[in-house]
Amino acid sequence: MRLLITGWHGQIARAFIDAAPARNDLTACALGRPALDICEIRTIERALGDVNPSAVINTAGYTAVDQAEDEPDRAHALNRDGARLIAEAAARRGVPIIHLSSDYVFDGTKSAPYVETDTPAPASVYGHSKLAGEAAVRDANPRHVILRTSWVYSPFGRNFVRTMRERAADGAALRVVNDQFGSPTYAPHLVDAIFSIASRVSSESSDTSPIWGTYHAAGSGVASWHDLAAATLASPPQIADTSLTGIGTADYPTRARRPQYSVLDCGKLEHAFGLRLPDWREGVAECVERLSTSA
Repeated sequence: MRLLITGWHGQIARAFIDAAPARNDLTACALGRPALDICEIRTIERALGDVNPSAVINTAGYTAVDQAEDEPDRAHALNRDGARLIAEAAARRGVPIIHLSSDYVFDGTKSAPYVETDTPAPASVYGHSKLAGEAAVRDANPRHVILRTSWVYSPFGRNFVRTMRERAADGAALRVVNDQFGSPTYAPHLVDAIFSIASRVSSESSDTSPIWGTYHAAGSGVASWHDLAAATLASPPQIADTSLTGIGTADYPTRARRPQYSVLDCGKLEHAFGLRLPDWREGVAECVERLSTSA
């Protein structure tokens, strides 16, 4: 199996790059700008021709949630138009695409985990751009799997877990929101699931198979940002004398409105692919261990 991964700087792409060498059943090639620009069709076609993939994994996109409020055109150019171009190009070759989306397509007003059939209602420009990207991929390529995930963290790049560890190590008093709830997702756990999905879809010959569609793929369990911070600081090696205080959303205003409750129900993924991501606490423990050994 040959995989083409769009992007190489993001957490999920870097988790692919980290995990792929240990897999004897696949070849994974991660390409980002300038070699592969999802908004430039010539680079897309060249990459597809060079790699000749069994499946495309689209991890590229605009991820600056607050900045998107001031750059809506840029956010939509990457998250909608770029997603459409890569999906169309893959479709012309009969290649399936696995496209990464977000819990931010929901407004967070529900009080039970979101299922795939719940009506999206984005509360931010970023959420609108991700929802538009989903629609673009569906329209462009019948052989698609759209994976909505949430609260991604990893040993790579900038993310909440890494920031909490660094700020605590600097002796900062931490004030973290305790009234927003989601499904923290460890990027390497998500990548393991995507490998399995890619193996399944790359061997599916029918454009009308029920396997195509939208799925939720996130860490098991529920947490607030405060819960995630507490687990991060409690994982060994622990950081002594760290002050952690829970605060409300109103005490931490952001440019873009975040969903108050965006827990994802991943039962459809388990039913279709037999996959269930580990509990988010397991991911935190592994992430912190890797961060500590690489420090």
